[in-house]
Amino acid sequence: MAVARVRGHVRMNLGSYTLAGTLFAYAAVIGTFLGLFPYPPITLETSTLLSHLVATANAATVVCLVVGWWAIRQARVSLHRRSMLAATATIVLFLVLYLVRVGGGGTKHFVGPEPIATIYVVMLGVHVFLSIVAVPLVIYVLLLGLTRSPAALRQTNHARIGRVAAATWIVSLVLGFVTYLLLEHLFDWQYVT
Repeated sequence: MAVARVRGHVRMNLGSYTLAGTLFAYAAVIGTFLGLFPYPPITLETSTLLSHLVATANAATVVCLVVGWWAIRQARVSLHRRSMLAATATIVLFLVLYLVRVGGGGTKHFVGPEPIATIYVVMLGVHVFLSIVAVPLVIYVLLLGLTRSPAALRQTNHARIGRVAAATWIVSLVLGFVTYLLLEHLFDWQYVT
């Protein structure tokens, strides 16, 4: 009964919950970058381990999103739902690991040939921009999906906005993974504390 009441409240106030979730996510990231939240200091080794774990969560999210996208095109609603919920879980894990790494101090700066460094910075910038754009879209379609039956979802803009959210999210995550490969595996970096 309580779950149904909460679901109904979210359904009736979808915009407010989307805004609240978006602002919470933005505040967590911005507050971490500004040093407003206390994190335990981390070593270079821990930072590197967290970078690998962040990339793994990132890649897992992409896989879940692609499976979910494929599933809904095959009318496999249950698999789509499970895949998108798994993508949500892995992106939350990604965010927690990422914030601990950033908040713990120390940054790896890309050191490579100038043309590659330019490509790296552009990809990183597009990744960040698309991440910012994706957050409210993803939260909105997630809340739509969690508060309505599959039949009721067909009467909403879940599919239309979901396509944009998934595409934005996937491109952002792929660019993030490529920048990880460039930084951690293909070129050098400098650790700055």
